[in-house]
Amino acid sequence: MSLKPARWLIPDPPGTELAAFARAAGIGMPTARIFWKREIRDADAAHHFLHPNLDDLHNPFELADMDLACQRLALAIQAREKVLLYGDYDVDGTSAIVILHTALRLAGADIHYHVPHRIREGYGMRSDVVEQAKADGVQLIVSVDCGIRAGAVVEHARTLGIDVIVTDHHLPESELPRAVAVVNPNRLDCKYPAKNLCGAAVAWKLAEGLLTTLEWPESRRRKLLTSLLKLVAIATVADVVPLTGENRILVKHGLEGLRENTNVGLKAILKVAGIPEGAAPSARQIGFQIGPRLNAAGRMDDARDVIELFLTQDGNRAAALAEKLDALNKERQETEAAIREQILAECAKVIITDAEAGLVFSAPGWHQGVIGIVAGRLAERYCRPVFVLSEDPETGEAHGSGRGTAIFHLLEAMESMPELFTRFGGHRQAAGCKMPASRVPEFRARFAAYAAERLGPEDLRPIHDCDAAVTLDELTDETVAEILALAPFGNANPVPLLALRDVQVARAPEIKNEKHLFLHLRHNGQTRLAKGWSMASLANAYRANDVIDAAVLLEEDAYSKARGGSFWGLVLKDIRPSESAARAGF
Repeated sequence: MSLKPARWLIPDPPGTELAAFARAAGIGMPTARIFWKREIRDADAAHHFLHPNLDDLHNPFELADMDLACQRLALAIQAREKVLLYGDYDVDGTSAIVILHTALRLAGADIHYHVPHRIREGYGMRSDVVEQAKADGVQLIVSVDCGIRAGAVVEHARTLGIDVIVTDHHLPESELPRAVAVVNPNRLDCKYPAKNLCGAAVAWKLAEGLLTTLEWPESRRRKLLTSLLKLVAIATVADVVPLTGENRILVKHGLEGLRENTNVGLKAILKVAGIPEGAAPSARQIGFQIGPRLNAAGRMDDARDVIELFLTQDGNRAAALAEKLDALNKERQETEAAIREQILAECAKVIITDAEAGLVFSAPGWHQGVIGIVAGRLAERYCRPVFVLSEDPETGEAHGSGRGTAIFHLLEAMESMPELFTRFGGHRQAAGCKMPASRVPEFRARFAAYAAERLGPEDLRPIHDCDAAVTLDELTDETVAEILALAPFGNANPVPLLALRDVQVARAPEIKNEKHLFLHLRHNGQTRLAKGWSMASLANAYRANDVIDAAVLLEEDAYSKARGGSFWGLVLKDIRPSESAARAGF
């Protein structure tokens, strides 16, 4: 399968209005261009973005049913009822369990938890677990990061005399579970302004509401909630929800709090991930170094290890668990790579046309814990939605994970063919399903047809949606520091992609470690090194003195800074012959 060249989208904001905005906000023109592209166009909005404040968080009681949930929990604490937290096996779910477990335990609750095993139980609430909870004397179940589509299980709990509080952030069905309370910002009747909270953030909001209901002193309440923000930040980044609005505030302060923490589990996982003590990890480090290690437990073994890691007071036990998670992550990487290479080898043998706008790959024995990651890698590579399914010959079932693109809604695609699945759910860009393996060919055909009706040829090629066009001389230390202050970067707030037009290749391209491209770029008397990771294949396409356009990212460069150089550097995203030079006939 051949990959199409990327389209570059370079904005051209109105000069006069942009200059007035920059003056009013007290920011440089490059930052003003980025804000303008992201539709932040007045000084007050820019100030709030650059200086996120915990006082700007919304009142938790704006969430529908929050008052009912807090009243029921307060009653359970007063009556010493046995309370079970029912979570999920990913970072979001395990973090949510730890957050509520910590708050409820300190509030005096008799608290327990259950996190399902990915392979043996799968995602979501199960009736057999509820029946065991009844046998164990549980009187109240609180779901975290799950439950919104578990109406039948919640009803079963009701018949057994167990009350249920559902806390979730996934999209609901048309009818909500008949629970004591359903706390989910995505309820159609919920007027809470921030709709993109992750499950751990919803759990944190419940903790805030409960401690308020219990009339904890503000200083004590704030101290605990601020401490728990560290886990909210990790979960928010790992769950790839938008890092804007309330999520930005939560993540900014939560990451900063990781500079100092007393939790031995957090210390241990930061250490094995290579985060220096006393440093605040970036969202990227959470996404690529911390999150994968925590997720590895649920993917490859048992997610209860993550909960124990954060709840234990034993430093030696925490260190051992962190090392185990690190080893599981290495195993996960190897397993994922093997499946991905198998699929890529098959793709290389065939021509995939625009008519196949949605792809479904399936085979027996693929590890269910990594197929979601593989689907994400393939969706990014081929610029189209992808499902990867693992078939079980013994049961005749196939378990699948899908990942999509920004303009395609995976859950709506699945809702158009519900009869194919025995179970499904998810979001716009991530979904999961279970189905008879015999129906996989039908799913493949119908999914491709559904996607082809909604995605045209231009949607199936990479897009470099640049935030701003800049010149090399505009990228001063002061300007770059201002741009990097837009962090934490992630979903809906990516690292700004900058277009450098008509820059000259100052000298012959260099190849480092046989796969990386180093280009020295020159413009208006300024020369800067730009590093293209895994872009060595482009080295022979350009020579010294060629005039090119470069799409670049800014990054902090601790290596350069430690040696007396600049604290930042340029990372190549793409290069092409200068578009303006080509139009001029050169």
